[in-house]
Parts: sequence; structure tokens; C-alpha cells
Amino acid sequence: MAKRDFYEVLGVAKDADDAVLKSAYRKLAMQYHPDRNHGDSEAEGKFKELSEAYETLKDGQKRAAYDRFGHAAFENGGRGPAAGAAGFGPEFTSSMSDIFDDIFGDFMGGRRGQGGGGAAKLRGSDLRYNLEISLEESFAGQTVEIDVPTLVSCTTCDGNGAKPGTGTHTCRQCNGHGKVRAAQGFFTIERTCPVCQGRGQMMDQPCTDCGGQGRRQENRKLSVDIPKGIEDGTRIRLANEGEAGLRGGPPGDLYIFISLRPHDLFQRDGADLYARVPIAMTTAALGGEFEVPTLDAMRAKVKVAAGTQPGQRVRLKGKGMPVLRSKDTGDLYVQLDIETPQNLSRKQRELLEEFQRLTTEETNPTSDGFFAKLKTMFGA
Repeated sequence: MAKRDFYEVLGVAKDADDAVLKSAYRKLAMQYHPDRNHGDSEAEGKFKELSEAYETLKDGQKRAAYDRFGHAAFENGGRGPAAGAAGFGPEFTSSMSDIFDDIFGDFMGGRRGQGGGGAAKLRGSDLRYNLEISLEESFAGQTVEIDVPTLVSCTTCDGNGAKPGTGTHTCRQCNGHGKVRAAQGFFTIERTCPVCQGRGQMMDQPCTDCGGQGRRQENRKLSVDIPKGIEDGTRIRLANEGEAGLRGGPPGDLYIFISLRPHDLFQRDGADLYARVPIAMTTAALGGEFEVPTLDAMRAKVKVAAGTQPGQRVRLKGKGMPVLRSKDTGDLYVQLDIETPQNLSRKQRELLEEFQRLTTEETNPTSDGFFAKLKTMFGA
């Protein structure tokens, strides 16, 4: 059976440019691809025909020969695409891999690596460091020293992995491409060369200090600036302070996660602080004052109004936490917990009983009003 004209196979004119050829092949190849037409011998035949036509016309020299001599240009022992297409031999699978790189590389997210050392330098990993600080340290802000175990660039080989004074040679496994191919049935699988890890080059002698990795384990001491007002869970990024890259690649970043230790007195909510302070029943009834420590190593006076009730809060403006990267400051809220007297002496008990006999509705308006409502509800 005579072969069809390649331009007719692709459905394009003879003056079609490369973009038109590529677009036509992509559309028809997707339609007749064997993965979409399992067991369909007719679709398989058309796919072979399409691949042969595109393989010829996308090459400038082959296209010129075809335009002049037609199919005869590749007969009589020619090594063009027609020589191996019929049986899906190694030449066809190799050319098919090139075709898919050319046609579908951008569609699948970019062309595959071209070898030649493109994958030699790999970026180092990012690191995480958990740093616990006190509330006082968060309040004042400071610079702390941390000790980070990491991989650093090897100083012996300057990070390239090769023993000083030695050179490199082309990888014999991939012939310098950085990738190897293996035929599996119809498809050709391409993967990173396992010998050179994609570099395409091999070191004559690896560095004895780092084993050819270009980096080694070391503990690094770093200074970290803790800004005033930093909150629990904040993340600080130190660019290029992570692991050194493989074989001279760029380093990763170091992320420091801040956590605050619980405080004995204060609880924090944003820029505000809260403290619970027990006071005597007499202080709540008669009024008074007391002092509480603050995070600036000073003391603040808290005034208690006469008749203060349990749970009432006193606001101390500006005595809270500094707002991160701002001149503003939060407030301190002191919650007053009234303590009921215990272990009374006989005299104290007598005085309280006397006080109870003298109480009126005006003395305890809330409780007296509540029980009066209960009597109304029960119809008493």
C-alpha cells in the first residue's frame, strides 16, 4: 500500500510553518494515541503514520529532501524515520521520546532536563528551629544566640565535591546527558542517571572530607534578634541560613518558631495582659489599694473601690505588652477575686454575726433582690 503524502497525513498545507505543524500533530496525536484507543489497530496505525510524518517535516533537512524527492528520499537504505516505524524498534521509540519532548514538554509543565550538569547544583533544605522565650524577653526584646546543627559548605573543596587538584570526566552511563532511557514496550522511560545523579560529569576523585557531597555536618552559632512584643507562634525567617546546597548549590532558609513559656502571674491576649489577684473581703467592702509587679521591672498601684464585687476588673492603661513594630502598648487588666474569711476566731465570728444582724436591703441589694424574686415565683 502506497504511503500517503505527509502533509495530507497532518492535514496542513505544504507551506505550513513549524507552529502549524506542531499544532496539527498535537491535536491528531492526542486523538489517536494508543492509551486512548486500547486494542484499536486502525488508531495505532494512524498514530504511527502521524509520528513518522511529523518526525520528517519538523526537521529542516529532512523536510527539504522530502519536498524534492518525496518518500523516495528515505528509501534504499536510508535511515530516516520510516526505517524503524513499522516495527516500533529502538530507533522509533527514541525518536518518539524526542517528539514528545518537543510537542508536549510545555504542556506537561516544561521540557525535561537536557543533561550536561543542569541538575548538579541542588538547593539546600530549609530548617526549622524551635525557640522558647519568657514573657519578659518578649516584652523587652533582645538578641539571643542559638546553636543550630546543619550541613555547611565544605571548605576543603569549596563546595564542589571534588578533591582539590583533581578534575572531572563525562559520565559513562549517560554519556554526559544526565539522564538515561529504558524502553518498556511501546514507551521509553527517561529518568535521572543513577551514577552521576543528573550532573553528566563524574569527579576523578571525591573530596575526602565531604565524600563528594560538597557539604558536611556542623553546629552553627547564630544571633537572632527578637523584636519587642513578639507573640507565641510567630515565625522568623533567616534567609540562606539553612542547609548548604548539594555540590555548591544555594543554601536553604532557617525558620525559627517562637513559643512563650507560661508566666506565673500574667496571661497574654494580643497586646493586653491579664492577672487575677485575690483580695480580702474587708478590702472589697471598705476599699483600699495594693501594688502589682509589671514586666518593666516596676510596680503599679491598683485602687480598689468600696463595694467591689467578685470578678470586677481594674484597667491599668499602657501596662501591657508593646505592639510588634509599633509604638503602641497594650493594657493590664487586674481581675479582683474576693476571698471569703476562713478559720474565724470566736471574736471574729461574733462580729460577723453582729454585722449580719445589722445588714439591710441597701447593704446587699443584689442578693436581697434575687431572693425577693424567688419568693414571688414560689408565691410565698
